Amino acid sequence: MSEFWLISAPGDKENLQALERMNTVTSKSNLSYNTKFPIPDFKVGTLDSLVGLSDELGKLDTFAESLIKRMAQSVVEVMEDSKGKVPENLLANGVDLTSFVTHFEWDMARYPAKQPLVSVVDTLAKQLAQIETDLKSRTAAYNTLKTNLENLEKKSMGNLFTRTLSDIVSKEDFVLDSEYLVTLLVIVPKPSYAQWQKTYESLSDMVVPRSTKLIAEDNEGGLFTVTLFRKVIDDFKTKAKENKFTVREFYYDEKEIKREKEELSRLLSDKKQQYQTSCVALKKGSSTFPDHKVQVTPLGNPDRPAAGQTDRERESEGEGEGPLLRWLKVNFSEAFIAWIHIKALRVFVESVLRYGLPVNFQAVLLQPHKKSSTKRLREVLNSVFRHLDQVAAASVLDASVDIPGLQLGNQDYFPYVYFHIDLSLLD
Repeated sequence: MSEFWLISAPGDKENLQALERMNTVTSKSNLSYNTKFPIPDFKVGTLDSLVGLSDELGKLDTFAESLIKRMAQSVVEVMEDSKGKVPENLLANGVDLTSFVTHFEWDMARYPAKQPLVSVVDTLAKQLAQIETDLKSRTAAYNTLKTNLENLEKKSMGNLFTRTLSDIVSKEDFVLDSEYLVTLLVIVPKPSYAQWQKTYESLSDMVVPRSTKLIAEDNEGGLFTVTLFRKVIDDFKTKAKENKFTVREFYYDEKEIKREKEELSRLLSDKKQQYQTSCVALKKGSSTFPDHKVQVTPLGNPDRPAAGQTDRERESEGEGEGPLLRWLKVNFSEAFIAWIHIKALRVFVESVLRYGLPVNFQAVLLQPHKKSSTKRLREVLNSVFRHLDQVAAASVLDASVDIPGLQLGNQDYFPYVYFHIDLSLLD
């Protein structure tokens, strides 16, 4: 499953034993993979500041999750016919998302733990805000290009009444640069071909004999040329309409036709350049942590990327990719990394607020084996850690006790610090 539960419990002897019991039960029952989730010691500050940060981090968590979902969707849209390759382009620090989460290490270079918590949160917020600003501008430009291209492509579709004729007609179909003569295009229903051939010369005076030619047709009818004197155009159009022949308004302008074709070609080229198949493919390789048997699929080098190396420094590795896709990959990674750091900060702040000072707690990452086991896993956790909140735990066991804020029916009760990470939302 691409779902994770991030919990914490006090780090005293009793609760470390509770964690061991949880590991034993979940392992024997095949409920989840569990591994320690390392969080550095931060400067705690005042209680008031922690309460404020708790609220701010909650909002930032929601914003970061929304941002990476939008970026993942943008990757899907840009890759279009290559959607099967999307997962290998949604990476974090060069590895797949599951591996990054299960092997999380706090990035001291990006977010120094010695700084006040407020400063660390501010750095994360500014980073994500800048990514969102860039995402809006880049996707807006791409969508404008895509819309313009679709509008031009639509002109080459449809029937003879609506579609562009620039790719159908040629210079040889028309009498050009004549002071007196003009060539018109007439749409004739298929059942009326014979009638057209018999009557077009007599629809008006001054129609050039034997000047008609079928140059294109669709399921409904055909496009015929006819040459006549300019002075009888209006009369000819009226008579043609009476006979259910439609004169298609069209003026052959070689420069305009060339410009339209060049514009279509340019837009196609620009759109294609936004995405090209990546020449950097995922290579087989794996590493494991002894206490967590989750395979790591690194990009190129099976070793973990060097600490402090940013995705922007690795951007040049994406040669062969269009600029929008390359930007999305790099900044999706940046945003995802920031999101998991926000989760770690939330665990730290909530653990201090719930368990008190001095700071002493253990964070654990659980990966449920399957959706059907989550209910049983929740029951195990609530049972193991119910001593952390005896009053609330009693209310869970006794539904007759009504405590505001507890939703007993859907098991939203957590006597421990709990946060959810759902990567399936990015599929």
